[in-house]
Amino acid sequence: MTRIELKENGDPVDIQLSDRVGLALRSSGLVTATPAVEDGWWTVGPAASVGVARVADVEIWVQPKLPIRRLFFLLGYANDHRVWRDEALELTEAPDLLRAIATAFARQADRATQQGLLQGYRVKDEASPVLRGRLRTAEQLKRRFGLPIPLEVRFDDYGVDVPENQLLRGAAERLLALSEIDARTRRTLLRLVRATADVSPLRRGDRLPIWQASRLNARYHVALRLAEIVLRGGSVEQAHGLVQVNGFMLDMAKVFENFVTEALGDALRQRGGHCKAQDPWHLDEDRLVRMKPDLVWYRTGLREPAAVIDAKYKAEKPSGFPNADLYQMLAYCSVTGLNRGHLVYAKGQETQYRHQIREVRIEITQHTLDLDQQPEDLLAQVDVLAGAIAAESEAEPLSSGAANLADRALKRNPECGLPVRGGVVPALLADHLLTAHGLQDV
Repeated sequence: MTRIELKENGDPVDIQLSDRVGLALRSSGLVTATPAVEDGWWTVGPAASVGVARVADVEIWVQPKLPIRRLFFLLGYANDHRVWRDEALELTEAPDLLRAIATAFARQADRATQQGLLQGYRVKDEASPVLRGRLRTAEQLKRRFGLPIPLEVRFDDYGVDVPENQLLRGAAERLLALSEIDARTRRTLLRLVRATADVSPLRRGDRLPIWQASRLNARYHVALRLAEIVLRGGSVEQAHGLVQVNGFMLDMAKVFENFVTEALGDALRQRGGHCKAQDPWHLDEDRLVRMKPDLVWYRTGLREPAAVIDAKYKAEKPSGFPNADLYQMLAYCSVTGLNRGHLVYAKGQETQYRHQIREVRIEITQHTLDLDQQPEDLLAQVDVLAGAIAAESEAEPLSSGAANLADRALKRNPECGLPVRGGVVPALLADHLLTAHGLQDV
């Protein structure tokens, strides 16, 4: 099996591959793959994901730029920082991301189940020769056509087949499908699978079971968060189109976005008000073009947003649109009437900068966070950022897009002589000024 080793944001490598394998790598979306000049060779480089995967007989290893412990802090905080204890994961022995997640999950799951599996009630529907619970009359008539037995019943069953144990078994089985797991971790995972033999297995394509954190399942919390990373965030076994991919890969852009949304949202809430993640807006009057900023902050007692923030692990530069992030934030500010928008990048991916947009009173600020810091130092950076955003939102009154247009009309045609207080005028007045003075195309 061919092995390709890459580093996040590192240089691509040239490797001899068949066209079938090269196209499979490109279709996976996990790496970039383009034909090289020499026939039979492909240039393969890192994309947005880190970890280990097998695609069409090629093993891909993408080493994250961040130390494993820093990366796990970002993952854990975004999942549930109230229960995540970094020091309990014992990551120092793990040389790479896959072994780190497998070792951490195996240890936490083993500790969680040392006192036995968690038990609870689960609603079950089944056909039974005797009446148990209550009869499902509609199902009985539809399936049995009036026959007296078997009976279609619904009842509460008390046992180990609960969502928490289903997640542990599912994550263990997914990790065991990978050959890179060390022998000690594999033994622990096999022991967990045997212990959960009476638990329903998770089938590929099914939704993950939903669980609620409580006092009763407190010993499971960390193991369950790691299981969710394996099953949902890591996607050990997934299909990209027609290409089957086996492995453990993390989308760093999503990891960063989730961390910023959670941590910065907490810091802003401490300054009053509430935050909405992925707040649904529309760009057009017909509500056909949807927009979902990563984070919107609403001050206490105000219905209008006080700040809009978008998290970008690195600048998006699609072909023909090298400043796509700025255009996107400008659209957010235009719709909400905010004077300022905030883009948050990982340090090293973009520089801090303040863009003053021409002709309109809109300012877009690029902030950066240094992720390679101790957790307390990183959270201190986030708190300083939240303070700056809150202070800027109070720097001057918010003005609507119509007010900005009216200000421009008055600036270019001062003879109209209409007073404007605080730069805010009604939208109808703005339209009137633009039409009267021939500024519709401003």
